[in-house]
Amino acid sequence: MLKRYQVLLSDWQEEYVRFLTDKYDLSFSEVIRSMIVLDAILATQYLYPEYKPAKPVKEIVKELKKFAEGGKQEDLYRLLSTAYFEARKAMEYRISKEKKAKKSS
Repeated sequence: MLKRYQVLLSDWQEEYVRFLTDKYDLSFSEVIRSMIVLDAILATQYLYPEYKPAKPVKEIVKELKKFAEGGKQEDLYRLLSTAYFEARKAMEYRISKEKKAKKSS
């Protein structure tokens, strides 16, 4: 389920999101969601090096690059779906770890 939020961006951030919307033919919202998703996976990996996603961000970005060079839109949506799934697992992992750490202290 998607919820609506207002996000304030600096000019340079908006310019970058618009650049990505054109490059990947995605909506403004989809690009922001994708950026949050990739960040969630990276942050979890950074904070918990033992966490290993089934599809690391490096692979996702490699496939995005391939898509930008002439891939099919349905392949992009499949890749984003995989990234969303990986991000959800990463977020659940991080929340679980931090709740356990909080209880221990």
